[in-house]
Parts: sequence; structure tokens; C-alpha cells
Amino acid sequence: MRARKTETEIRQEQIVQAALELIGEQGLSALSIAAIAERVGIVPSALYRHFKSKDEVLDAVLELLRSRLLANVALVRQETPEALQRLRRLLMRHVQMLSENRAVPQVVFSDAIYTGHPERKAKVAQMITAYLGGIQEILEEGKQEGTIRRDIVPSTAAVMFLGMILPAAVLWNISEGRFDPLVHAESAWPAFARCIAAHR
Repeated sequence: MRARKTETEIRQEQIVQAALELIGEQGLSALSIAAIAERVGIVPSALYRHFKSKDEVLDAVLELLRSRLLANVALVRQETPEALQRLRRLLMRHVQMLSENRAVPQVVFSDAIYTGHPERKAKVAQMITAYLGGIQEILEEGKQEGTIRRDIVPSTAAVMFLGMILPAAVLWNISEGRFDPLVHAESAWPAFARCIAAHR
């Protein structure tokens, strides 16, 4: 049984979520302690009790996104034992995550978040590597079970999988939501699946 969250943990989550929303709506350049505090409904001095700086908030945002990405991998593993179905569900969960917050590609793939911060750049690299690693494991398991072609290179196919999502996220962002990443994902998935599925 999970312990109940403390008031401090709840407030920290509210602050991080507010920062994520502000980035999605106004971009990284608009992010400030004052703007985050206003969004949460507290004064800036109260926010400083939880995070010492905007950089600490950004690090917490990255940690939140990392945990959500890896949680999605864990969830699809619980939902179905079959590799192709796991990948399809993961694609849809990823798209849902993007549609819930436009900040995700800005945070993960924008140079602005880690320019001058080599530690943060390393964190972003570790997050993407861990996510790709989860996809590779599913692909390798699919090869073992016979649902995915034996000649598929999991590391290459994992990057291709991410390639179904990233351009769609960028297009959705720059079109102010007019491009529909869910429609794209539903259309792109069959083509990707045909490329990697074992022929029986």
C-alpha cells in the first residue's frame, strides 16, 4: 500500500505541473518563478521553499517526464503480453501524453533547456536512452516470441518508432493544435507494423 503524499509533495507536483503548462502555452522563455507561483496561486517566496531556482524546477519537470515515459512502458507490459500490441499501445499512450501537454517536445527536444547546462543535457540523453531501451526490449521479446522479424535491429526500429511521434509533435505544436497527432499515429502504425511484423 502506497503512503499518502505529504502536503510538500503535493505542492511540489503542483509547481512542476504549472511549469509544464506554462512552457506548453508560452514557451520556455516565458517561464519564471513569478509566473509559476501565480499559476499555482502562491507567492514567489512560498515557491522558493520547495525549489531554490527556476533551474531546479526545470530539473523536476524533466524528472516528471522521465517517470511518465517509463511508466507508460511498464503499463503496456502489464496490459498485454504480445510485443506488437505493446508497441501499438505505447504509441497511443505517447500521443495521449503529448496531447495533454504541448510542452513535452519543447522540454525534451529543445536546445534551450540544456544550453549551458551539461548536467541537464546528460539527463535528457539518459531519459531518451532509457525510453528507447524499453522499446528495444519489447522488440527483442517480439523477435523471441516470433511476432517480430528476426532480421529487425531493435535499436534501429526503436528510433523509427520514436520517429512516428516526434515530427507529429512538432507539427502539432507549430500548427497551434490543427495537426492531429492521434490521427497521424493511427495512420502511421499499420505501416510501421507491416515493416517489423514476422510473416506467418
